[in-house]
Amino acid sequence: MKIDDIARLAGVSKAAVSLALNNKPGVSEATRQHILDISQANGYTPRTFKTNKVSAKNKSIMRFIVCKNTDMITEHYESQPFFNELIHHLTHYAREQGYNLIISSIPIQSLKEEIEVLENEQASGGILLLGTNLTAQSIEDVLEIHPFVVILDTCFEHVDASFVAINNYLGGYQAGKHLLSLGHSKIGYIESETRIFNFSKRKEGFVDALKEEGITLEEQLTFAMNPMLVLPQDSFKSEINNLSQWPSVIFCETDYMAISAIKTFQEMNINVPNQVSVMGFDNILEATVISPELTTIHVRKATIAKAAMDIMLKKINNEEDSKVQVLVNTEVVKRRSCTEIIPLT
Repeated sequence: MKIDDIARLAGVSKAAVSLALNNKPGVSEATRQHILDISQANGYTPRTFKTNKVSAKNKSIMRFIVCKNTDMITEHYESQPFFNELIHHLTHYAREQGYNLIISSIPIQSLKEEIEVLENEQASGGILLLGTNLTAQSIEDVLEIHPFVVILDTCFEHVDASFVAINNYLGGYQAGKHLLSLGHSKIGYIESETRIFNFSKRKEGFVDALKEEGITLEEQLTFAMNPMLVLPQDSFKSEINNLSQWPSVIFCETDYMAISAIKTFQEMNINVPNQVSVMGFDNILEATVISPELTTIHVRKATIAKAAMDIMLKKINNEEDSKVQVLVNTEVVKRRSCTEIIPLT
């Protein structure tokens, strides 16, 4: 196998492969590990591995598995702000504990088979599994492979496994309460075209917050978007143009969709927040770059990473064998994309 082959399989440039294999700066840690995983899985031993005085089998290995699909986790998932920050924290905490975190991205269709191959080639101390786009059955399949598995960013209450997830219901509820506190009553909602556990719980919490004040989401004010695009949305623009009365605010299930909504409104010369307020969920870096800056729900990515690592270490060190399900709470971050409704006097 040549560097060209590795670059093609990894979806990166030859220069990135060279930097990764020679342990040089210039690529992210996630990309470096991705390239190393592919090279090792295909029988290519980097020069840095050949000269390493410590045998790979003597190292403390922890594996982080990401399942790729076209809807949520794309080929270049590590460049997406939420996942990039989560991986950064996981890598940091693993190193603090003396572990080498190997990051592998696997097509969702061959999840179980490819993890089995990876573990047979180089057994790990434990598997941290990104569950964002996984079903309960997919998770059950992974649990059959390794005794120590912690699933991040989703939670299935009926699965006897360790989960660390966002308290999505609380986040949605907090968003609803915040918008109500600003005096909004004609409220729009943008949901993801792809439905996953996280989004369903966010909507459930949001709807319940509104119900407490006797408000329901109107069907004509509920829109759908691609959750991973940050672009003006023509279909959304058409739906807004067809409304007889705009909502005073729109809550979006992700910051990406909220930023897309703002960009769409800007194309339509609709002022945010003076004509329509917009609120998101995740508090990614781009939320502070868009104008106006985005009011959103803050997700504590560092807390999620540390909680998952702590659970894993207890399993590996035989300190705790029981399964736990941890929800990490959220909070409202107030910025300029939402404004208060001033009642007429």
